[in-house]
Amino acid sequence: MHISAKLTNRKEENTITVATGNNEKIVSIPGKSQGGSSINGGELLFLSLATCFCNDVYREAARRNMEISSVDVVVSGEFGAEGEPASNITYKVSVVAPGHPDAEVTALIRHVDGVAEVHNTLRQGVTVSLADGGVTS
Repeated sequence: MHISAKLTNRKEENTITVATGNNEKIVSIPGKSQGGSSINGGELLFLSLATCFCNDVYREAARRNMEISSVDVVVSGEFGAEGEPASNITYKVSVVAPGHPDAEVTALIRHVDGVAEVHNTLRQGVTVSLADGGVTS
């Protein structure tokens, strides 16, 4: 499955497109008056973790014939000086699955923690390379 994200910024305006395969979506994030995005990369990284976990809860619950009525995920961590990676990333989850015992919901949460792709990408590390590009005048 190929996933891509594209951001084009023109001072106060962002044009953001994300795609999985041919399923393209527009994301609305305002720009800043001095240029750039009103949301920083760390916030998006943590949102990525929260979104991945949430989506995977529903996917894995369906495989277990569990109906989920709500999922809350809060991700937090620290960024230090410029160029330093994040540290102390933690997340808290609340999953409501009416009619299912707490132990079953806890087992689902622990399972999802082990299979969440974005989480596993960060945990295992991955090479991020700058492709050839250049300056456009």
